[in-house]
Amino acid sequence: MINTPNKIAILGAGWLGWPLAKILVEKRYIVNASTTSPKKMELLAGDGIKPFLIHLLPTGPEGEAIDSFLKADVLLINIPPGRRDPEVQTNFPKKIELFIALALKAGIKQCIFVSSTGVYSDAQGKVAEDTIPIPTTNSGKALLTAEKYLRSLPNLTTTIIRPGGLVGGDRLAGRFLAGKKDIPNGNAPVNMIHRTDLINIILKIIDQKNFGKTFHCVANQSPTRRDFYTHQAKKYNFEIPEFLSDGGAGPFKIISNDLLKKTLDYKFVFGDPMSF
Repeated sequence: MINTPNKIAILGAGWLGWPLAKILVEKRYIVNASTTSPKKMELLAGDGIKPFLIHLLPTGPEGEAIDSFLKADVLLINIPPGRRDPEVQTNFPKKIELFIALALKAGIKQCIFVSSTGVYSDAQGKVAEDTIPIPTTNSGKALLTAEKYLRSLPNLTTTIIRPGGLVGGDRLAGRFLAGKKDIPNGNAPVNMIHRTDLINIILKIIDQKNFGKTFHCVANQSPTRRDFYTHQAKKYNFEIPEFLSDGGAGPFKIISNDLLKKTLDYKFVFGDPMSF
C-alpha cells in the first residue's frame, strides 16, 4: 500500500490557501493553516481547519504552537514576499530560511513553495522551466533567492510552482487597469491563471506526490493586454482602460505550461483567460 500524505500544513491561509484548505478537508485530509489575523481563527476552525496564528519576521517566526503546526506530511508555503518592503530582497529569504529551520527540526520532508513567474523579466520572451530566470523586480529577486535556498536543502524535497497573474474569487482582473489611460504595451501577451486551476494543480501535486519539481502555472492561452483587460472591464462593469494605439508589444514574456500538463496530466478548467 502506497503511503499517501494525509496531513497538510498551509503557511498562509489567504486568497489561495483558505479555499485550498477547505477542499483538502473535504477530501479528508487533516489541515493545519496559519493566519496573521486573530479574527480569522474562528472562521478557519468553522471550516474544519486547525488554525494557527503565525507571523513570519526577519528575526524568526512568532506564534504559539508552531511545532504543532508543523506536524504534517507536506508543508505548503504560500506567503507573498511583500512588494512594499524596501528590504524585501533580504527580509523575505531570511523569513523563509528561519521558518524552514523549524520545519526541518519538526521532521518536514516535503514542501510546496508558491513562487511566481515574476522571477523572469518581462523581456525574456518564451520561457520554460529550464530557462534561467533574470528577475528585475525586488520581489522577483527575493522569490528566486528563496527558491534556490529551498532547492539546496538535502533533507527537504520541494516542488516550486510559479503562477502567473492571479484571477478568481474576489480578484477581478478588470479592476487592475480600470479607467487608466495611455497604457503602453497593449499588444504584449499576458500570462494568467485562474484560482480554480491553481488549486487543482496543487491537489494533483499532493495526490501524485510529485515533489522535487518546478512547474509554471499559467493558462494555455496568452491574449494581449489590450484584449484581456478590456474584456474583463466590460464583463464586470469597470471603466474601460485606454491603451496607446501605437504601444506595440514592447518587452514581453510568454510562459510555457507544457511541462505541467505533461507531468501531471493536467487539463485546465480555464484554459483561455478570455473566459475568466
